[in-house]
Amino acid sequence: MHRSRLAQLVIDCETTDPDWAAQFWGQALGCRISSLGDASDEMYRRLLVHANQPCVLVQAVPHASRMHLDIETDDVEAEVVRLEQLGAVRIAQVKRWWVMAAPTGQRFCVLPPQRRDFPAHSNVWR
Repeated sequence: MHRSRLAQLVIDCETTDPDWAAQFWGQALGCRISSLGDASDEMYRRLLVHANQPCVLVQAVPHASRMHLDIETDDVEAEVVRLEQLGAVRIAQVKRWWVMAAPTGQRFCVLPPQRRDFPAHSNVWR
């Protein structure tokens, strides 16, 4: 048994300046901006949304700008296997998570819990 749920929306911005990208999205969505606090996460900025809204990250990336979803889980491998059975494919492993592609082509990530209240409102899979 494992659990999973939508963790966050990630706004991928083709830039080397995450502060510049976050400035626009923060103002557009009415959010304050925060870093993640770890030097290895320097390409990310968190938009501070209300507690009842999905988390939003802004990420500086070298590829074309797009948005993707992150699914958080207490068992990354089990969730990846479950999603593969639905037709998703593994694209790349990054740190402790997997970048995947849905059968419809969209990219998304499967990663360990990101929000403090996990596993609240999560799905239980057997």
